[in-house]
Amino acid sequence: MRSPNRGFKSSPYNGDPGTGDGGLTNHVTVLRPHQSIHSRLDNRRNRSFGMDTATNSSHENDHGATNEKANRRDLELNTVPTAHLINDIVQSFGWQSMNVTVKDRVTKQKLSILSDANGIVKAGELIAIMGPSGSGKTTLLNTLSHRAAAAGATTTGDILTNGQSIGWQHLRHLSAYVEQEDALIGSLTVRETMDFAARLGLPATISKKERLDRVDGLLSSFGMVSQADTIVGTPIKKGLSGGQKKRLGVASRLVTDPKILFLDEPTSGLDSALSYEVINYIKAIGKKNNLIVIASIHQPSTTTFELFDKLCLLSKGKTCYFGAPMAARQYFGALGYEMPLEINPAEYLLDLINTEIVRKDDDVLARIKHIHGAWERSSEAAAIKNDIEIAISHSKDPTMAGPDIVKMKFARQNAFMVPLVLLHRAWIKSYRDFVAYGIRVVMYLGLAILMGTVFLRLKTNQTDIQPFINAIFFGSAFMSFMAIAYVPAFLEDRATFVKERANGLCGPLAFTIANFLIGLPYLFFISLLFSVVEYFLSNFRPTFSAFMMWVMWLFLDLVAAEALIVLVSSIFPVFVVALAVAAFANGLWMCVDGFLVPMSTLNVFWKYVFHYIDYQAYVFQGMLVNEFQTRIFDCAGNAETGYQCMYPSDLAPEGKIRGTAILEAFNYHTGQESQWVGIMIGIIFGYRILGYLVLVIKKT
Repeated sequence: MRSPNRGFKSSPYNGDPGTGDGGLTNHVTVLRPHQSIHSRLDNRRNRSFGMDTATNSSHENDHGATNEKANRRDLELNTVPTAHLINDIVQSFGWQSMNVTVKDRVTKQKLSILSDANGIVKAGELIAIMGPSGSGKTTLLNTLSHRAAAAGATTTGDILTNGQSIGWQHLRHLSAYVEQEDALIGSLTVRETMDFAARLGLPATISKKERLDRVDGLLSSFGMVSQADTIVGTPIKKGLSGGQKKRLGVASRLVTDPKILFLDEPTSGLDSALSYEVINYIKAIGKKNNLIVIASIHQPSTTTFELFDKLCLLSKGKTCYFGAPMAARQYFGALGYEMPLEINPAEYLLDLINTEIVRKDDDVLARIKHIHGAWERSSEAAAIKNDIEIAISHSKDPTMAGPDIVKMKFARQNAFMVPLVLLHRAWIKSYRDFVAYGIRVVMYLGLAILMGTVFLRLKTNQTDIQPFINAIFFGSAFMSFMAIAYVPAFLEDRATFVKERANGLCGPLAFTIANFLIGLPYLFFISLLFSVVEYFLSNFRPTFSAFMMWVMWLFLDLVAAEALIVLVSSIFPVFVVALAVAAFANGLWMCVDGFLVPMSTLNVFWKYVFHYIDYQAYVFQGMLVNEFQTRIFDCAGNAETGYQCMYPSDLAPEGKIRGTAILEAFNYHTGQESQWVGIMIGIIFGYRILGYLVLVIKKT
């Protein structure tokens, strides 16, 4: 947290000592400490994370203390062979004249969110992209990794690997991206998380033994051997700590052998000690294996800040500095912004370029404009551009060029195995994670008991005909309506898919197939469980064939309802919105399925627009036909006083009602069940295909 009374005192500026610029002679800010600087620095020294910086000896003491803690936690980097990680392909990674623009929502004009960014990183280097909120650091990171910088954004510039401009199809084989909130599956163990990442990301030529050796090596390298069989953690079962999850997120991406690693704020949510440990592990792995690591970071402690080899400092989408982190003190000092020795350099730099904090007598925008201009004219910026040009020229010289990535052939995954791997992973999650299907089993069992006891032991007289119909309608309607309980589980699966898809691990088709297949056995079990309880309590037709037909219709009902949930949640991947839309859709299907208003009297619009595509309508009429086609009900009255039959039929003189007479009142006919089953299957696959197309189109 920043000290609240800290600020920058403005003073006239008569020239740029670093560049000889005298163009900005107006009110430009020069950093000067306030009179209370000593008290503020004393407060900073007493923060929970300890004193960030004071002298070189204090740095050593801080590092020593941190390392002792790391030793006690068994977090030392192990010297396990990880030859597969060694980067002998990518010598440099650079970006030239990167610009990102979006349309301003208010003015409808083009708005630049990243402007003329240049940079280059060599193999074995760890670079921090740093800046205040809204500075463009995530935009730059996403742009460099060939991800969508922003919705509707236009991107220009070159992304260079070994001086060559490459696209996503090549970069995806060379890089991995670790999200700020990596979508780890809470019910998997650490080892399973690593193994599934390897099975999805490694080519088919890698043997099982080699894959497991890589997993074990990375677990050891990241100090997680003792947690290998610990689950990641779910809302109802505790697992890894925050720092362990961050390390697991990085390790699970490294298992696919990336040469370039992108990290989106890998220390978010961690205290300074854990942040140091995470970055220290990443730096050690990167240095050892000659990897290029590019990380966005917000406000690291001094010890963490010093771990980075390079710093890219951004404000308002423009570069303020690019170079060694500890050289920033000298660079900004030459511009007139003296950095006190006792202060965290990262915190000082962020305060210096932060446009959100405006202090009295402090022209923030003028100061930032001066810093931007100074960088553009600096010798350091010119050196960066020169390094990029050298890399480009080397790529064209056969005697100096690195590997030609554009012409390289990369081994691919076995496309047929990906759905099976996803299916295996989903199976483990489904039986371990109570939230996925366990809650639904309990819900449906409770509903079955409720329905069975409310419609208890119905009799075959005409007074119970309507209760029979009500039991059929509400049983099937509530079953499909309660499928909205699947929304949170699917959104979690979708979040994992989005991140894995962005890393090239799986596609929409494999995800859709696995998601569809994994639900079938559980939905059948739920249908059977519900039927066993309610069917016999309510005294439905007591034959095995009738019972199995009932189970089949409930099963199709649940499969269609889940397919609808998947479609809605794919279109609206926000929990509350998906819940509301799915509830509305199920309410609509209930209204037009033929129970509340018979199909013969249903409004023409609702009948022809919605009724014939209403899966609940086919379930209702299928279950109604199954129950009533062979049933005989007793009429009221007797032979002496006369019979009063609610439904006329050929058995009326005998005081009976044939079940088909009830079906005729709903305009339903027997012998069409196979047609209705075919339509149900068509609706199910229609929902699933639409859901697949949505996943293809929506990539976030």
